[in-house]
Amino acid sequence: MTSKSLDSFKSRTTITVGDKTYSYFSIPLAEQNGLKGVSQLPHSMKVVLENLLRFEDGVTVTRADIEAVADWLRTRISEHEISYRPARVLMQDFTGVPAVVDLAAMRDATAKLGADPQKINPLVPVDLVIDHSVMVDSFGTPLSFLQNVDLEYERNGERYEFLRWGQKAFDNFRVVPPGTGICHQVNLEYLAQTVWTRKDEASGELYAYPDTLVGTDSHTTMVNGLAVLGWGVGGIEAEAAMLGQPITMLIPEVIGFKLTGKINEGITATDLVLTITEMLRKKGVVGKFVEFYGPGLDYLSLEDQATIANMAPEYGATCGFFPVDSDTLTYLETSGRDADRVALVKAYSEAQGMYRTTESPDPLFTDTLSLDLTTVVPSLSGPKRPQDRVSLVDAAPKFAEAMKDLAGGRKERTALPESKGESRFVDEGATGVDDIPEEAAFPVRGEKFRIDDGHVVIAAITSCTNTSNPNVLIAAGLVARKARAKGLTSKPWVKTSLAPGSQVVTDYLNAAGLSADLDALGFNLVGYGCTTCIGNSGPLPEAISECINANDLVAASVLSGNRNFEGRVNPDVRANYLASPPLVVAYAIAGSMNINVATDPLGTGSDGQPVYLKDIWPTNQEISDIVRTVITPKMFLGRYSDVFKGDENWQGIAVDGGETYRWNSSSTYVQNPPYFEGLTMEPAPVTDIHEARVLSLFLDSITTDHISPAGSFKAGTPAGKYLVDRQVAPKDFNSYGARRGNHEVMMRGTFANIRIKNQMVPGVEGGFTKGPTGEVMAMYDAAMAYQKSNTPLVIFAGKEYGTGSSRDWAAKGTRLLGVRAVIAQSFERIHRSNLIGMGVLPLQFAEGESWQTLHLDGTESVSIEGLTTLTPRSTVKVKIVRADGRIEEISTRCRIDTVNELEYYQHGGILHYVLRNLVAA
Repeated sequence: MTSKSLDSFKSRTTITVGDKTYSYFSIPLAEQNGLKGVSQLPHSMKVVLENLLRFEDGVTVTRADIEAVADWLRTRISEHEISYRPARVLMQDFTGVPAVVDLAAMRDATAKLGADPQKINPLVPVDLVIDHSVMVDSFGTPLSFLQNVDLEYERNGERYEFLRWGQKAFDNFRVVPPGTGICHQVNLEYLAQTVWTRKDEASGELYAYPDTLVGTDSHTTMVNGLAVLGWGVGGIEAEAAMLGQPITMLIPEVIGFKLTGKINEGITATDLVLTITEMLRKKGVVGKFVEFYGPGLDYLSLEDQATIANMAPEYGATCGFFPVDSDTLTYLETSGRDADRVALVKAYSEAQGMYRTTESPDPLFTDTLSLDLTTVVPSLSGPKRPQDRVSLVDAAPKFAEAMKDLAGGRKERTALPESKGESRFVDEGATGVDDIPEEAAFPVRGEKFRIDDGHVVIAAITSCTNTSNPNVLIAAGLVARKARAKGLTSKPWVKTSLAPGSQVVTDYLNAAGLSADLDALGFNLVGYGCTTCIGNSGPLPEAISECINANDLVAASVLSGNRNFEGRVNPDVRANYLASPPLVVAYAIAGSMNINVATDPLGTGSDGQPVYLKDIWPTNQEISDIVRTVITPKMFLGRYSDVFKGDENWQGIAVDGGETYRWNSSSTYVQNPPYFEGLTMEPAPVTDIHEARVLSLFLDSITTDHISPAGSFKAGTPAGKYLVDRQVAPKDFNSYGARRGNHEVMMRGTFANIRIKNQMVPGVEGGFTKGPTGEVMAMYDAAMAYQKSNTPLVIFAGKEYGTGSSRDWAAKGTRLLGVRAVIAQSFERIHRSNLIGMGVLPLQFAEGESWQTLHLDGTESVSIEGLTTLTPRSTVKVKIVRADGRIEEISTRCRIDTVNELEYYQHGGILHYVLRNLVAA
């Protein structure tokens, strides 16, 4: 593939590193041969340019596309669309299972066409890391890790059997088993190479090129800290990428973020990233690249850079890129990468003008902003959004201000008579009892303590953001050690947990002797994976949950994560604060957001004296001395030498099926989707849509979270009824995320969001519509009633339809419900693409027109004509027949924007297109 570039700018050349010679596409040569000024591009844009040079084929990538990148330098904005091909794909298990389901279904379809199922394999390397399924059920004991692992396998056996089959059945597809770590940290520590290599099968040439990827998780950006360009996409884009299809994107704006100075004593990378997140949200960088530059980079560790890059979704950017520099090479060496690879990274980056030194000139950016690192102060973010930073000294008063909103307008409560002037938080066995200054508190059944508004009931060291950074984890261990030495403990109402991003973390905490100190404060290992940050915090102790709900308390969590949206962490917790791991430990000791931990005592020591945060906070020198001493390449090599093998639980899973999967019809987790039923080698001609009915009328800003199934669901929903009918108890429903491999569950959950509003049933929230006879019913039930009579469906919507993160099931579910077209005032780019990828036609109203101006109420029938001669962005006539027989015809714009997209649509979807091409080949 790489040797077939048209190479219009004569940029192909070679570089010799050690005893190997690599072919590559040189940006300096391309500049000499006509692409003037491209040496001034941001480093991230140089990666994009190299990609276009390497894949120039005259069809998907043209000379004009390459020239458009050079033209970008004039205005540094562009409306030019390009096709980009990442080197590899990264998945986690929630999003990965449906992708593997689709591959398995494609193999079945291939066999039915009389072709070899082995033709269906990823064409680029795919790594799937099982990290989203562990939950914090057990905590605070030495057995927590083993108990949580047992529960994880018990709950997810069907999914794991399927993935184990995929691991054996597909080429170019690797599965990292449960209990290894978070996909982004495994990517940073092991999978990523910064410079990728590949032997071209046709020519035998060995090529070198930038390591790039897309991932089915928004925090894929963490690897930008290692100078690897990557970002999160939905499942459909990821499946297309793994099957060799380009990702279409506009040439991005690039915002330069200049860092100067050096962070002060006692400041953590978490404090820095929360400050950056606040600044970039105010700046507005949605859909843009952010690239960091400036002399401040000299004082950030690679792990600090990864912490900042990780939270690109929180500050809204597509990526948060850091260029290759000496720290990149040091990290690659320390984490056990091959010496030849490290040498290649240095030589290649220098040759391409992608290696940053203190003397490097600043690139040209669309816009810039800057931060003096000396101005960063200890911080948290909350109580609802990651960009809502508060200084640590202001956290308590800011929480008091937020209480009115958090309490939801409840009536004022009167103080309990016995509470005034007394200590109500007795923990027998602890030395020293802390009088938390609150006016009232509520008894917890069976306990000798009381809780109230602002009490921290979850303190979690969790998530990819911070558990990749040894500086903050060692700091947390040192805070625990110093607190333990002074006789402090975590408050008994706090659910404490430690969920490292990889097993290497346990190794260096053990080597430093800090695991015992963390254990002493209740921060026992609970699992290696995404836990509290994605809502896998597990239930609170029953009596505490009961007290919170009975008294309508505003309980709090403090977590070292990246997401703190209301209701996400735990249904019992309304206030959620992001903080560094050492601050998580401090809040576990304090037990309340009402305490000003910056100035008030955290507790009383065993000597009877008050203990302040400054008394137990480690110095930067203490932290760096331990980091330098305990972290070695041997740790990484030991943990990753056989990373795909898994433990005895994984190895003990029986694999059912050979090159095609043996589907289990009774499974409620994995089912063969119907996308390819009746597939023939030649696609059926596209037909006009006749007398479709309206499934829904939506207003502006319907997001993919509204459309796509997510979170938990109840027994009375269509999805719940489906599971109950199959003898699944509500307690075993798990979540939509865990059941993404079963289209029967997911299509029932499409448009079932409890906050979605269909204007066909005004005043009603939730996934309801009017059925064929006008009765109000669940959207799924109505869609199935229409399918019985072979009646197609359409959806009308307002502006920004499908905004938000890419969700593959937002398009898949729409298609399975029988929707043939979505007619909206405007579309979010990725969801528009996904609809086409599932064979659903996106049409856009003429300027100033909407379903409201047409006075539609959902009783109309809709016909769409001219689809047999459809061309990109052509005008499409839509005929609307009202209930009283009146007919109106409007002109809409076809939002199939490219020839490639038209081919996908004509084939019934991108997977159908790819399957036919692979079989034909």
